[in-house]
Amino acid sequence: MTAAPDVRAAPATRARTRRPRSPAKRREAFTALLFLAPFLVIYLLFLVYPLFRGVWISLHDWDLMDDEIRYFIGFLNYQDLWNDPIFWRATRNTLYFVALTVPSMTVLSLLLALAVSGGGRIRAICRSIFFLSSVFSVTVVTLIWAMVFAVDRGLIAPIFEAVGAEPINFLGSPTWAMPSIAIATLWWGVGLPMALFLAALGAIPRELYEAAELDHASRWMTFWRITLPSIRHTLMLVLVLQIVGQFQVFGQAQLMTNGGPSGMTRTLVLYIYDTAFRDWLVGYAAAIALALFAMMLVFSMLQLWLGRRGDDA
Repeated sequence: MTAAPDVRAAPATRARTRRPRSPAKRREAFTALLFLAPFLVIYLLFLVYPLFRGVWISLHDWDLMDDEIRYFIGFLNYQDLWNDPIFWRATRNTLYFVALTVPSMTVLSLLLALAVSGGGRIRAICRSIFFLSSVFSVTVVTLIWAMVFAVDRGLIAPIFEAVGAEPINFLGSPTWAMPSIAIATLWWGVGLPMALFLAALGAIPRELYEAAELDHASRWMTFWRITLPSIRHTLMLVLVLQIVGQFQVFGQAQLMTNGGPSGMTRTLVLYIYDTAFRDWLVGYAAAIALALFAMMLVFSMLQLWLGRRGDDA
């Protein structure tokens, strides 16, 4: 009687008889690694290492002015963070700013992209004008909008005088200070997402629109059934970039209001800056920075998860 073959030995046999990589394959892998090496070094040096270094610093009582004062205190900084009312106010201010800017920036940039997409000299000039503000530095942007919102000599002040109303101190009002910073940010940052939407709109096949015209589809139906599904990946990218960018708002809040009035525009990054370079509490500032990183990570992952659900639907 013939014995049955041992099927369990087959994988091991295949593993032993697997051919080694050819010299050409090894050279190809080495070349790929060689080209990736500069990016990997920069990524590890400027992104991965600072992250772990920040975690290590957050576990210490570290005085920036005296580097010898460095005591390991474990999670005490995070415990203080949980009971810090200034941190929670800065968190609310940051979330309020994100809620003001991210939806409006996304919608406005998409509308502008739809308005100036296509050929023609006028549309090309409009694209350049709308993108021009994005090349300005934050200092230039804040100086421009500080002059716009100035109470006595601002560009908006004559409008109130013309209607006989009392001028509003936009940057000095607890109600209007954060929306004013959001308006300046909207004017400054709308160019980049508009350019991304323009690239996505240009990649949509024209045959889809021609078929919609033959079916007598309305503009709204064409946008909802063709344009929006075709640019959904760019839309997700813009939303994630805006969430990450607006969570890190700093320059506008510092230069326009310096966190005032009454701390109503003190954002998390501004609080990190003040804690590290005014109070010299580097460990506590690192804990705040890691809390901000966790918030951005959660919101970004949630946005990506919602985007994947939309693709699967």
